[in-house]
Formats: sequence, C-alpha cells, structure tokens
Amino acid sequence: MARTIPPESPSGVLNARAARESFQVTRTAPPPELAPYVDYFWVLVWDLRGREPHRQRVLTRPSVHMTFTGYWTAGTTRDRIVGVVRDEFVEEISGDGRVVGAGFLPGGFRPFLGAPVAGITGRMLAVDEVFGPVGRALGAEIAGLRDAGAALARLESFLLERRPAAPDPQAERAARAVAHVAARPALVRVGELAADLGIGQRSLQRLFQEYVGIGPKWVIRRYRMLEAAERAAAGTGVDWAELAAELGYADQAHFTREFTAAVGTSPARYARAQDGA
Repeated sequence: MARTIPPESPSGVLNARAARESFQVTRTAPPPELAPYVDYFWVLVWDLRGREPHRQRVLTRPSVHMTFTGYWTAGTTRDRIVGVVRDEFVEEISGDGRVVGAGFLPGGFRPFLGAPVAGITGRMLAVDEVFGPVGRALGAEIAGLRDAGAALARLESFLLERRPAAPDPQAERAARAVAHVAARPALVRVGELAADLGIGQRSLQRLFQEYVGIGPKWVIRRYRMLEAAERAAAGTGVDWAELAAELGYADQAHFTREFTAAVGTSPARYARAQDGA
C-alpha cells in the first residue's frame, strides 16, 4: 500500500513533541472504491520497553474508527469500533505494540453500520457487535499478522468486500457538510452552515444525527477548538482575546474554559509547553 498521506496532515494529537518521542503514526489513503467511506487507514507503533507508559490525549474529530491493537509485551489483543467521542479521549500505551485502523469519513460508517451513527456515539464496541462472527474472525486474523502492511491489507480487503453496491448520497452530503465546517474557521453558527448548504436547520440536525453521529453545533465547536489548538501549538505569540472573538466566543473567559476542558490546560500554558516542539 503506497498511498501514503503526508505526515503534516492534522490528526488532533496533542502535545506533539511527547507523542513523537513515544510512538510513530503512518497514514495511507483508501483505494478509490472505499474513498466515499474511508478517510484514511493508519498504523501506530510503539516500543516503550524500559520506559514509563505514555498517556496520549487526542482532540477528536467527528469520525468513527475501527481499530485492531496488539500489545506484544503483554501478549494481548483488542479490536473495537469507536464512535464519535464527545469529550476527552485518552489512551495509555506501554511495552511495545501496534494499532491498525481505519478512520471513516463523517457519514462514511453509516452504510456499514446499517443504523443511525448517533447510536454508537460515545461508545466503544467490539468489531463483532457490528459485523458478527466475520468481525470476530477478522480480529483473530489481524492479531496473528505481525507485519503491519499485511494487517492493513487484510482490513482494507474486509471493507472492500462489504462496501455498499452504490454510494449513499446522504453519506456524501454529510461528509461535504463537515468538510465545509473544517474549511471555514469563521463559521460559528448552525444557521450559517445550513444557509451555506442550502438546507433547513432541522434537516441538517437529522442528517448529522443519522450519518455523523453528533449535532452540527458540536462539530462547529470542535473544529474551532482544533483551530485554536493548532494556533497554540505554533507558538506563544497568540492574541487570545482576538482568537476567541475570531472563533465566535462571546469573551476570552468562555473560550479559555472550553479550551481547558478539551485540551486539559489553558491556551497560554499549552502554547508555552509546545513552544519549540
């Protein structure tokens, strides 16, 4: 699989310097047949033998992930489907191991799930809870493949075998809506998004609950917070009051509270910690 995505692609991983010192992530683009559903495939590997465990905090995006983890030192494996995470997402790794995963486009998992994506928001399911016995068999097969490329190829083929006969127009519409939010940092209200897309607010809410798994207000706020985290990571020379206003917050105090809740520390402190990372 040679469709490597450039490493500068944003991932929502916080505290980039500590992350780089603890694990490596590579991402590959899906084949054309899966492009309407899968944003990227990814592999994360780590070797912390003789070192302290690493706790990684991620500022999540509105997407579903299907992952297969092998903890080689412990001799254990785990497979799961992770719905949209509303709040913080923290994962601890130790020893050595690997994760192979698929990150779905917003709306892209709905055709595989066969039910509203909001039903799995905030939940982590075993793969067989969605795909049945073939999902359990897939987990066992990937667990036995120490070569990451082979494991990733097997995951890709599994999804190719189960892709819908034709793309779902509503899934594509949901993906475009979220991409629009991501591309427009100045967009801060659901009404603006609905107007931009030429859709009523109630219809927009239903689309997001059915296909994205969470409402458009949360999606807008999360992308604005991702924007803030990226600005903070770039250095300490940020006018926080100006940034708060730009991102649609009533005042700097409100922005600071939300940033601290999402990232785990204040904007200024986070920027100081990242300076030079």
